[in-house]
Amino acid sequence: MVKTLLIVFHSRTGGARRMAEACAEAARADREVSVRLLAAHEAGAGDVLTASGYVFAAPENLAALSGVMKDFFDRCYYPVLDRINGRPYVAMICAGSDGQNALRQIIRIATGWRLRAVMEPVIVCTGAQTAEAILAPKTIGEADLERCRTVGATLAAGLAAGVF
Repeated sequence: MVKTLLIVFHSRTGGARRMAEACAEAARADREVSVRLLAAHEAGAGDVLTASGYVFAAPENLAALSGVMKDFFDRCYYPVLDRINGRPYVAMICAGSDGQNALRQIIRIATGWRLRAVMEPVIVCTGAQTAEAILAPKTIGEADLERCRTVGATLAAGLAAGVF
């Protein structure tokens, strides 16, 4: 049976999207794992149920998880509750400052779903603090993209090997 890695993201300025794409690119190198990259507004409970592992990539907006990503979790939470226990996940946050509150929110949701964090989360701080910088398209540096690729490659390899 082929394992599926579901990468769900939301991005308004491109940062979290680029992080998710780098993760998916690296995960797809493992031909034993199917990789699905879905925008949060497109993803639903059926996608979550059919996946073997997850990456959740989102921006931190106003010191919280982005609303579109929160909507994804709200729509899927109860339909998958107690049906995905123990599956692996990794969180990735694109933030203007520290990203910690958005990360805490994902961790709380994942804990409720009884998911298992299998790697350290990736937080990319863009330093955007002015209205212009916050609304501007984001560029993610190569070192940070490599961290995202490491998540994808590691999670895919772990799924393929049955470690996760």
